[in-house]
Formats: sequence, C-alpha cells, structure tokens
Amino acid sequence: MRRIFLSFIYCFLMRTFLKLIVGVNYRNKEVLKKTKQFIIVANHNSHVDAMALMSAIPSAKIKHVHPVAAGDYFGKSPFKAFVTRLFVNALLIPRSRPVEGEGPDPVQMMVAMLDKGESLILFPEGSRGEPGKMQKFKKGIAFLLEKHPEIPFVPAYMQGMGKILPKGDAVLVPFNSYVIFGEPEFCISTDPEKIVMQVENSILSLQPNKVS
Repeated sequence: MRRIFLSFIYCFLMRTFLKLIVGVNYRNKEVLKKTKQFIIVANHNSHVDAMALMSAIPSAKIKHVHPVAAGDYFGKSPFKAFVTRLFVNALLIPRSRPVEGEGPDPVQMMVAMLDKGESLILFPEGSRGEPGKMQKFKKGIAFLLEKHPEIPFVPAYMQGMGKILPKGDAVLVPFNSYVIFGEPEFCISTDPEKIVMQVENSILSLQPNKVS
C-alpha cells in the first residue's frame, strides 16, 4: 500500500507536473534501475530538489528511498514531521552531531537506514545555497560510504531548481531546468577527504555544458 501511495504521488502526479508544467528535464534516470541499493548525492538549491529526485525513482523502488532532511526544520512540530515522513518518505536527522551521549547521531541514523537495505537521497552541502553555486561538502557522505563500501553512490546534478523555487519564496515559477544522473560509482579511497572530492567531482562532471 505504501509503495502504491508514493508511486502515485511521485511517479505519476509529481513527475507529470514537474515535466509538463514546471519544465524539469530528466537525463539518464534509467541508471537508478541498475542497482538495488544506492545513495543519490546531489547539489542543493531549492525545496523542489528532493521532489524532483524522488520523481525520478522507479516505482518498484520508491518505497525504499528516503531523502535525508533536517529534523529541526521539517520536523519542528509533530504534525510537520508526520506530513514530511508521509508524503516525502524522509529520514529526519539533526543538522549537527550531538555532544557525546546526548541525542541521536545523524550519521548513525543514516547508517542504520542503510543497514536495513534502504536507499538514501543526500545533499552533501547540508543546506540550500545560491543558485548555480555549490557549497563545500560536509563529510557525512564520506562516513556513510566508508561504512558501506559495497553500496554505490549515484551522482546527480540539478540546474535551474533555485529559480523554480528560490530560497525564501513559497511560489513555484516555471523554468527550464535539469536533473542529470551519472553512473553508479564505488569509492576509490578510504580517506574521507578523497571520498568527498570524488563525490564532488562526479557531480560537477554532470553539468549540462559537459554532457553530450
């Protein structure tokens, strides 16, 4: 029942709305069928980002894919947390690591989800930046891939999302934009700095002017 509900929202309603009304173009989303479990990593400019990525997920897998979202923002009230989990299938985590022994550890929460065989959508920048500019990546993605080297990451580059729903705005503006997926990759290093660099370079290589 959960799969049918999410499939109807994202694979039918949201995908149709984003493509035909908003102007979102998808490239190479077929790669998401190649592997059972994955971590999608993408740049982040808008609240539309997670919706656009979820709309690209194959119907058979969508129940098992969870966008990682800031619990202090999307879960600051029990009702908002319920709605976010229900309609976005999100994993709500704290934005920062807690003082030892106090509160949940965000990395461990993500690792626990991967341990269950679930997939994640992660924005390594941590928060929305300026349109067209990528912020420095946080090391959480490196720790996840180090804990689960058998799980590939799928890089995704999104262009134009910040103009569809700019930070601070609440109204969608149609704009020709792109969601571009790269091939699934495994880490080639165990060093966190090098893992972050690999992920960042993989995302940047997908910019439209570098895609044939």
